[in-house]
Amino acid sequence: MFNKISGQFPSLNRTVWILAFGRLLSEIGTGFVLFYASIFFVNQVGLSATLVGIGIGSGQVAGVFGRFFGGVFTDSQSWGRRRTLLLSAAISALADVVLALTVNFPTLLAGNLLMGLGVGLYWPATEAVIADITASDKRNEAFAVTRVADSLGLGIGVVLGGLIISTAGNYRWLFAADGISFLVFFAVIYFAVQESYQFEEQESTQRNPFQGWGIALRDRAFVIFLSINILFTTYISQIQSTLPLYFRNYVHTGGDQLGFPPQLISAFFTWHITFAAIMQLPMAKFLNRFRRAQALTFSLSLWLAGFVLIWATGMTQQAPLVIAIITLGILSLGLNSYTPSASSLVADIAPASLRGVYLSLNSQCWAVGFFIGPPLGGWALDQSRAVTDQFWLAVAATTLIGIFGLRYLNRLLKQ
Repeated sequence: MFNKISGQFPSLNRTVWILAFGRLLSEIGTGFVLFYASIFFVNQVGLSATLVGIGIGSGQVAGVFGRFFGGVFTDSQSWGRRRTLLLSAAISALADVVLALTVNFPTLLAGNLLMGLGVGLYWPATEAVIADITASDKRNEAFAVTRVADSLGLGIGVVLGGLIISTAGNYRWLFAADGISFLVFFAVIYFAVQESYQFEEQESTQRNPFQGWGIALRDRAFVIFLSINILFTTYISQIQSTLPLYFRNYVHTGGDQLGFPPQLISAFFTWHITFAAIMQLPMAKFLNRFRRAQALTFSLSLWLAGFVLIWATGMTQQAPLVIAIITLGILSLGLNSYTPSASSLVADIAPASLRGVYLSLNSQCWAVGFFIGPPLGGWALDQSRAVTDQFWLAVAATTLIGIFGLRYLNRLLKQ
């Protein structure tokens, strides 16, 4: 029985599993705050949805710098993958201290700037480690394992966060718990993760550390992918920052009543994350039969369907609960099919000595998407009801741009 169960898991390097475990712990803390932050800053701190959107989105400005230096540090012999990960965890823990003390817009902005910097440093380093130690045909599953850890951690965090809010009513405790999770992640990296890339002397003496950026930005296929990837990350930002507030304040739940209660929103996103965790590895195996660009096209089709259903949830008074559950299930599959395929595509085309830079630019798309998404979503929620509802159809229409772009990219990669 044990052999049968263990056979369902991919055979991967031990470090992949250690990173996944550390990421699980960190994401439990992130789940405490991720879906509740916008509700807290609007309904308790007293900021407008637009200001909160600007605050969260502006934090990604620091994320741009974090990803830039994360790529440089990751490919640098004096820093490397491991030290960059340690720096990321320390800065993220400090950011939670500031966010826990937020009472106005300036402190909200400061906390998000620090968090953006920490997250920016993290992604190029961790994905470079996975690419270093995993063969190309196993990368989909390796990246999927870390995403399973993300999803499980978020799911546990959302449940525990909802429990803390319902029993204590104190949102600030959530940020404190998130900070502790980053400190635990720091310890896991420090004691259990070794440097994964063996730097050669000529790499540090013959190449300017910023030269790699020019090489990556002259790679036509990679640049096309980056423009499409910004669409994906903007969509994810809408689910994390705009959708919870839309469900809380705008959905008809019977008669003249608007908005699902916080406990139900917690249940929705617990379902969303849990289903994503369950389906992540099966989806990765399913997508192995397709080229990376084809897998991403499949993902965009799911996002298109999901956004149309969000619009339907707000427009109908008949069974909005059922539609919301189906919607978040479809969006889970869209996320499942996006994350490992995108990272694997970048790792496949990047030279080993420039993986940090390529993955940094890939990660920059998250900074750009989360810079665009929250302010745009916050603006839409502050408009008339008609604009707020039609916003989701407009977002759905943008997936068609990505689908046509991916068809061209697939032809280019074949060549």
